[in-house]
Amino acid sequence: MITVLSGGTGTPKLLQGIKEIVEPEDLTIIVNTLENDYFAGVYVSADIDTVLYTMADMINEETWYGVKNDTFITHERLEELSCPELLRIGDIDRATKIQKTLLMQNHSLQESVEIQSKHMGIASRIIPMSNENSEIKILTDIGELDFHDFLIKHQSQPEVLDVKFSKVRPAEGIIDTIRNSDAVILGPSNPITSILPILSLEGVRDALKETKVVAVSPIIGNDSVSGPAAKFMKAMDIEVSSVGVAKLYKDFLDVIVIDNLDKDLEDTLGEIINKVIITNTIMNSSDTKFSLAKKILDGI
Repeated sequence: MITVLSGGTGTPKLLQGIKEIVEPEDLTIIVNTLENDYFAGVYVSADIDTVLYTMADMINEETWYGVKNDTFITHERLEELSCPELLRIGDIDRATKIQKTLLMQNHSLQESVEIQSKHMGIASRIIPMSNENSEIKILTDIGELDFHDFLIKHQSQPEVLDVKFSKVRPAEGIIDTIRNSDAVILGPSNPITSILPILSLEGVRDALKETKVVAVSPIIGNDSVSGPAAKFMKAMDIEVSSVGVAKLYKDFLDVIVIDNLDKDLEDTLGEIINKVIITNTIMNSSDTKFSLAKKILDGI
């Protein structure tokens, strides 16, 4: 069994490659819930929904958020009614979020996601990292911001001074899932706000020490492939490089995958991690997603 730790952008691209190789029943995805919150009356679990849509072949690959070919009638009407939304939620996407909101009146988030997965015909397991709500604050040069305000309203522009988030309890079965995996893949999601929250769950780091762990670096050179990961790493005094990523995970990491452009880091990384795989990590086509996934799985 392969388990993947995922956020909502880089890792779903990798999942598209992995699911072409690994049997669906042998794949489990543990998903970040740090950014979950209510918007316009519905519960939004952005990373979970992105993984759901990815595994159901519905994802909007232009934004890596929402459903492809969605419409925005409700969103536009809310603006006309002087009730604008911070998030641009499509109509089909909103239906998923409404269903989840209703399900959570009688079910945990984990149970709700399992129900939605079955409705979407997904055979792989998708597990939220926690059933508890988290709180994240981005401390910036213009003050303390909620995550989505920083990301969307301010377009990730403010200087980041610190990132703070609350610790929550792991969802049921996460520790056993990691321990019983043949390998765990840490996808190329934001190390600070996507992967670190999962690693911060009680028992996760210890469980990872008991299995084979591969991490794909989301950093090339001294910048993130996408999103504000570099800003967050810098604010937390973590070197913005694949070396910084390796040091963040070094207590349990067996293999790190880096881009060809970072091949000069091989010797330095070799002093931290047992094995370094150098390949193309830019996933801009079906072929590159498949090739990266195969390279990772072959290296396990």
